[in-house]
Amino acid sequence: MAKAEQIVTAFRDVAATKNLSDEEMTDLVKEGILAGLARIYGATVQAEIAIDDVTGEFDIVVLRRVVAEVEDPASEILLEEARWDDETFEVGDVMEVPVDFKDFGRNAVMAVKQRIVQLVRDNERDRIRDEFSDEVKELLSGEVQQTERGKLVVMLNRSRDAEAIIPWKEQNPRERFRQGDPIRAVLKKVEESPKGPRLILSRADALFVAALFRLEVPEIFQGIVEIREISREVGGRTKIAVYSRDESIDPVGACVGLKGSRVQAVVSELGGERIDIVPWHPDTDVFARRALAPARVSKVISDTERQVITAIVDEDQLSLAIGRNGQNVRLASQLIGWQIDLYGSREWVEKGADISVLNAIAEEQYETSDFPLSELDLQPATLGALGAAGYDTFLQIIDLERRDFLGIEGLGEKDTDRILELIEALTVVEGDAGDGGGEGTQSEDSGELEENPNALIDEVGEQASDSEESDD
Repeated sequence: MAKAEQIVTAFRDVAATKNLSDEEMTDLVKEGILAGLARIYGATVQAEIAIDDVTGEFDIVVLRRVVAEVEDPASEILLEEARWDDETFEVGDVMEVPVDFKDFGRNAVMAVKQRIVQLVRDNERDRIRDEFSDEVKELLSGEVQQTERGKLVVMLNRSRDAEAIIPWKEQNPRERFRQGDPIRAVLKKVEESPKGPRLILSRADALFVAALFRLEVPEIFQGIVEIREISREVGGRTKIAVYSRDESIDPVGACVGLKGSRVQAVVSELGGERIDIVPWHPDTDVFARRALAPARVSKVISDTERQVITAIVDEDQLSLAIGRNGQNVRLASQLIGWQIDLYGSREWVEKGADISVLNAIAEEQYETSDFPLSELDLQPATLGALGAAGYDTFLQIIDLERRDFLGIEGLGEKDTDRILELIEALTVVEGDAGDGGGEGTQSEDSGELEENPNALIDEVGEQASDSEESDD
């Protein structure tokens, strides 16, 4: 096989590995040959190059303009020299000089090779840059190629030639990876380096958790449920605020999944990191209450100008609201974007705060929830018996137990069953359904999950963690 054919065959093999079409590779070879001609004739050489697709043979013609006085030897030829080949040449004509690739010297061949290699590399860099520039915040998968000075070098499944790394600061300190381990991470940014575009991946950024939820929750992928806010302390805890565009879909329930299947997959990928999912709300006061979950907040006072929320909780809720090393209140503050000043009810009074504000807490909590018992679907006789016992509103009976109702004169077993049935149906413990967080159902999930979706999330986190930890 001729030298030219061998070169074309070799370059076609390169084109196959670099995902280049035959046309693209042909253009690269032509540019390479032109670089070789420049090494022979000069940088301004002009030529016509054709490559036979079947035989792979080169047809190379150097073009030189006939002139009376040569100024550029690479592209011009003296009239007297041109007439050695053809006496009819005149000044201004273009002389075609055929060149055999076999006559290329070592330096010219090396120039061809270097130019083509450079063009292939530039093409590959452009492809990687174009492919991944729009993939920021997306989840990528691959395998750990090596550990280099604390950073993980990753070979991506999508593009094995892309330079992808996970710097030390973008890693979860609780995780350890070895060469050959499969790994997933979020693309944080594409940065330029002397070697071309470099993909910076992360498993520590909050974007990683958001990307995992997009993968596991179809409603988020479809845009029905949105992750409005997210805050994270890698290896410890993450809080996300979700919102549903469809009132019939509960955003928290969608993220939790049937029996916790969806959030469990995310927690497992995070190595047991705790996740709190709360319904987002446009009202900062309401949002702050939810952000401090699982603690129950008694009172919030907002300072709009300073963007400070003062949250007051009962003493038995204080340690839960603060969290380990202040983690819960710190993440809640990051989630709502306001500073949160947290007080226990005793400390609030000791600071000399207006006692009437604290005394109004219970009343404020239920001022929009109470209503007359006459609005319930109860028999007149039942309403009369309750009224005679001093019970006129719903909140007056909400905490009564079965034996309490049976102790009221005029109420029987059936009456008591009906009252308890209505109380259970109208009681919402978590989520403030009336505030627009979405009341939807959670399929077969019931009991504690129905009242507090984060209870199951916490349980999943504890099962996946290496050791049991609490937030107290």
